[in-house]
Amino acid sequence: MLRGLLLKQIGSTMPEQSPSRTNEFTLHSKMRYLQLAFNEDWEQARRILPQIVQSERILIEAGTPYIKREGMAGIRNIRSRWAGPIVADLKTTDGGAEEVSMVRSAGATAATVMGSSPVETLDRFIGLCDELGVESMIDMLGVPDPLKVLMHLKQPPRVVVLHRGRDEETTRGKVIQYRHISRLHSKFDVLISAAGGVDLREARSAIFNGASIVVVNIVSPGKPWQGIPATGDVGEMAKQFLSTIE
Repeated sequence: MLRGLLLKQIGSTMPEQSPSRTNEFTLHSKMRYLQLAFNEDWEQARRILPQIVQSERILIEAGTPYIKREGMAGIRNIRSRWAGPIVADLKTTDGGAEEVSMVRSAGATAATVMGSSPVETLDRFIGLCDELGVESMIDMLGVPDPLKVLMHLKQPPRVVVLHRGRDEETTRGKVIQYRHISRLHSKFDVLISAAGGVDLREARSAIFNGASIVVVNIVSPGKPWQGIPATGDVGEMAKQFLSTIE
């Protein structure tokens, strides 16, 4: 009943011009996905979203800085312009169930929690994601052994994010830890997402090493990170990434 009420509430909060969509989205293990991350504000996302082709293989991310600036209204705004899956990059560290409910009501179909969070938070986060039809993603930024985290959970998440942080991208020798993928797959049926300074070359490497999702930042002028320049043809670059990771 809770799930039905939330789905009804989500529909009632959507603007009339929202594109039609299904209320649930499921990631498939045999598909390769491009996750485009917006980390600035709604003005930037509003300008760029129309350039991006609607595709079941493209996930739009409301990045952590974006959510901090725009709140739940920012997720609802993205939903008003994007019919496909939306990832709320909450990086939850506490109050897992409450935050899942918030972003699901705003229109998100996936959400992230930090792997360094207490096991109680992880279990509640994953549990409510499963109940509400939200794809749970554990971000392993700063976690030495992702497999050890999963071994202590009541149930695994849908996605494990191997993440080199933005502040780490310019540090010599810091890389996305693909070495964990085979260990994770040996014990759990999870998808792997690769994030942190992903360009076309890194995207190819991620897929080669067994990732199913590559996270690419929409990069504003003056920012030192890798990704797709916000001032360029984002739609065309997205098509190149999709072709690269097929």
